[in-house]
Amino acid sequence: MAGTFGEPGKNTFAVPGVGGILSPVVNDTTGVTQVYRGGAATTQRSLGTYNPSTNTFTPDANAGLTQTEKAALSNPANLKTLKDKSSEAVSKAIQKSGKTPEEAQAAANKLLSPNKATNPTAENSSNKNTDPAAQEALNKEFKAGDKQGTRTKYEDLVYPLDLAASHQDIVKFSILKYVPSLSEKGRQSDGVSTSGRIVTLKDGKPIVKGSERLGTITLPIPSGISDGNNARWQEEGLNELLESAAATAKSFFEGGPDAAAGTVGQEANKFTSDPNATKQAITSVLLNSLGNNNVAARAYGAVNNNNLEVLFNGPGLRSFSFTFMFYPRSEPEAIRVRKIIRAFKQSMSVKRSANSLLLKAPHTFAISYLTPGDEGQMKIHPYLNKFKECALTNCNIDYTPDGTYMTYGGAEKSMTSYRMSLTFAELEPIFDDEYGDDGDAFVGY
Repeated sequence: MAGTFGEPGKNTFAVPGVGGILSPVVNDTTGVTQVYRGGAATTQRSLGTYNPSTNTFTPDANAGLTQTEKAALSNPANLKTLKDKSSEAVSKAIQKSGKTPEEAQAAANKLLSPNKATNPTAENSSNKNTDPAAQEALNKEFKAGDKQGTRTKYEDLVYPLDLAASHQDIVKFSILKYVPSLSEKGRQSDGVSTSGRIVTLKDGKPIVKGSERLGTITLPIPSGISDGNNARWQEEGLNELLESAAATAKSFFEGGPDAAAGTVGQEANKFTSDPNATKQAITSVLLNSLGNNNVAARAYGAVNNNNLEVLFNGPGLRSFSFTFMFYPRSEPEAIRVRKIIRAFKQSMSVKRSANSLLLKAPHTFAISYLTPGDEGQMKIHPYLNKFKECALTNCNIDYTPDGTYMTYGGAEKSMTSYRMSLTFAELEPIFDDEYGDDGDAFVGY
């Protein structure tokens, strides 16, 4: 293979939890490794690629890998094996050109360096993202601020004009300047490390610690409000053969060779009790590796026990939708509606840096349902959900919600009604410890 180190079926090795023998083929420019399975030329199949720059394995879509095998190939210990075997393949190939083992290994280490660019022309590229001078210019551009004309302040807007906020429940939206989570400001606030984008009240207005409030919008709580918490769980299977291999590998990494030998003996007892079933199970795995999982069923009228289980796969993010109806009853109220619509639409717009070299994140929102307290001060509504910092992902305005184009007379020509639909997405998942220990006094998130 031109432009590569190694070939399929050479420098073979095994990975716990992955069936068959594997072999690496390394691109001689990028260092990316194509991982093959199978020894004979007729059975070799590409499983995916290992990228040393990101230390990740990406499976091929048609590789036929099980979820267990994908997980095994992404295991840190097995990623190290992929890198070591890639380095070995490169070193052996370079030694054939007359280089000493030390010179060959040094060249292999350089090729597989984590800082190696995956773009074949990256080292000779004049791309401004890799040029130090250009990168410094980008840093200055980012610090220079936003393009002239970018709005930095918003009014505190209330609708309707006579909204009795001190006597009725309301929803308040605070427009916040977005703070990246890994920026210095995002990691520290008043010398204290921030743990999440938690919305609290400051001066009766929603705010996130470490953020800058640019303005607020206060509206009556609309109908149809709801929340939906979620966590991602996924069906996964693990047949007996892979389960035994995984148990053996786990024993080896945790207790060494002696522990692994003991586990091998224990696992072997499961297969010697019914030799015929064991023979059929192993044969089924081999038949299914041909790419059709129905072969074993046709041959034996049975399939391997996959020990199906639902496993936790990560947290989920929430989204919220609000629909507000506006019926301005006077010219000042019509102007107020116009300002509210403008504030939502402009704050969610993408920002440009001073010289338009960078696109910067829109503003975000702190949202709270508020209710009057005993002395008239606003407090978090204990019977409605709380929010984390949110991004406004969609703002849809219907200018003729009643089905007919109608305006008021006079100079303003306001529409007689508006329907505003907003969709927000929380920036971070909700975690158990963030509910706090308030004795269930609040619904919480």
